[in-house]
Parts: sequence; C-alpha cells; structure tokens
Amino acid sequence: MSETVQSTAGGDERIKEISPLRRALIRPELGGMVGTVAVFTFFLLFAFDSGMFNSQGIMNWSIVSAQFMIIAVGACLLMIAGEFDLSVGSMIGFAGMMIAIFSVTLSWPVWMAILVTFALCVTIGALNGYIVVRTGLPSFIVTLAFLFILRGFTIYLPQTIERKTIIGGIKDVAEGDWLASIFGGKVFQGLFVWLGDNGLIETFSRGSREGQPVVDGIPMLLIWAIGLIIFGHVLLTKTKFGNWIFAAGGDAEAARNSGVPVNRVKVLMFMFTAFCATVFATCQVMEFGSAGADRGLLKEFEAIIAVVIGGALLTGGYGSVLGAALGALIFGVVQQGLFFAGVESSLFRVFLGVILLGAVILNTYIRRIITGER
Repeated sequence: MSETVQSTAGGDERIKEISPLRRALIRPELGGMVGTVAVFTFFLLFAFDSGMFNSQGIMNWSIVSAQFMIIAVGACLLMIAGEFDLSVGSMIGFAGMMIAIFSVTLSWPVWMAILVTFALCVTIGALNGYIVVRTGLPSFIVTLAFLFILRGFTIYLPQTIERKTIIGGIKDVAEGDWLASIFGGKVFQGLFVWLGDNGLIETFSRGSREGQPVVDGIPMLLIWAIGLIIFGHVLLTKTKFGNWIFAAGGDAEAARNSGVPVNRVKVLMFMFTAFCATVFATCQVMEFGSAGADRGLLKEFEAIIAVVIGGALLTGGYGSVLGAALGALIFGVVQQGLFFAGVESSLFRVFLGVILLGAVILNTYIRRIITGER
C-alpha cells in the first residue's frame, strides 16, 4: 500500500501527463468553436449594417440554425455510436406527408395524425437499426435503401390519393389543436410586446400592425432545438447510457465483452434519429401549412456535415452534441449571412464543401493526437 502511494506521489511512468494545450486540442467542440468565432467575426465586419444583427435578422438565422440543430442532434448520437443514417432527409418528407394525409385527406384530428406519424417513423427507424445489427450490413447501405424507399412513398402516396405532390390546408385543420401548437406555436409573445413598447426591439412603423414588434415571439422550432440539445448533451455526458454510446462506436466487440448492450444502443439511436427528423417535419408543416414531396432533400448530408464540423469522428466513438449544435449554427449563420452580405447564394454549397474538407482534415489530426498515430 505504501509503495503504491509513493509511486503515485513520485509519478508513475505508465501515466502520461496531458498538457493543457493537448487537452484543449482533443476537445470535440474545438473545431465548432473556432468556426463559430470565425463566421461571426466575418459577418460582423462585412454584414453588420445590412440588418443581419437586428431582431428580425437574428430570428431569421436562428430559425435556420435550429432546423439544422434538430436533425444534427440525432445524427451526432448515431455517429458517435458508429453508424450513419442517410434516410433522414427522406424521413422528413415522408413524415410531413403522412401528417398531411392523415389530417387533411382522412380528416383525422391533427393530434392523432402527429402521434401516429411519430409512431410510424420511429418504427421505421427501429427497422433500420434492426436490419443493420442483425445482418451486419453497413448502415450506409441499409439507410441509403430507405432513402429511396421513403422518398418513393412520399411521392407515390399523394399522387395516388390526391393527384398532386403538395397537400395544403394543414393550418386550417390544426386551428386550436393542442398538440399542433406545441410544434407550430410561439412563446414569450408578451415579452416581445414589452420589448417593442420600450423601444428595445424594432416595431412596425405603418400599416395595420403599427406599433407591434417585428418579432412577436420565439417559434417552437427553436424551443425544440434547445430542448433536444440539452437532452442529448446530458444523455451523452452524464449518464451510463452515454458511456454505452461512446463504447458502441469506439470498439463494439470490446464493449460487448464488457457487458454493453451494443445492438440495443444502436437500434435506439436509429429510433432517436427518426424521432428528431419527425420533429423537424412536424414543425415544418405547421409553419408552412402544407407538405411537399420534395421536403427534406439533402438534409441527411447537411446533418452529417454539421456533426463533422462539430468535431465528431467519422469512425465513431468520439464527438459532442454541443459541437454538432455549433456546426448547425455555422450553417444557419452562413446561409443567411451570404444574403445579407450581398454574396451569391449558390456559393453556400461551395462553403459547405470547403468547411467539410477542413473539418475532416482537422478531425483526422485530432484522432492522430488521441491515438498517438503518426
């Protein structure tokens, strides 16, 4: 016992001291933090006078960022668990279309349409996960198949039932529905009226809305995004299940030998990814009042890019929900900021490619630091 204490006190050569710099470099959020500072600095310099940082401008890029955040949380946890889901975008379109068909075409109560859609989509997520863990097929292939399957149904069903690919009228049938307001309403409206009355935010200067605040509340989309980020962060960093997620993605076989239910963890993460996609879809149809067969295109790749920017490794076992949220914030700010700065909006895709490449290079360097590879 005394020898152990003396050895520890004198320093055990088997234990490597981690320098503060090295500890900072291996934080998953580092890339997202650096990117966020760089993006905000750029637009503060070149788009400050354009209205990007007034109340309406802030709300615009916050809403876009929140959309990315919702699907990035699910994608982040799944990638840390060592898997991908390429069906997220198609799931968004499919979920929105199911809500529209159930509520508008079949005249179900909106709350019932939403709940049945959630149950259906989470079940599909579970099926994705079950096929992956039972067959051993790469999740890339399985979810790519479901990308086409779900998109096909999203186009086929409304064409067959309604003879069109866009179904509207959702806002009318959702009027007064208790569950619809949880996805499509606004909160803190009284606070924004007070802010407007006291000159702290902009108000309309003419017309029927004269004196009313330009921003009249916080959309539930933002509340959902914040709630999912908090839930995902706490789950990942404060619970035993979070340790299981890291273990499942880091070394699945070693995790199984240690008693971690790897298959169950992976299936649950596929289900959670489907849940996040359905939240996105429900908020979207409540905002626009319609569902379209083309909704959600490329969202699966945007979610993965946000997660990679946020510091997650493509190999699994490493990442951060807060980092993914920062990656999503970068997306939203840049997408709206290019418009405010007067830059051609098509360059947004160029930015995505450049920042993805940079993030992968940075993450590879970080992985080598962690593993000691050269």
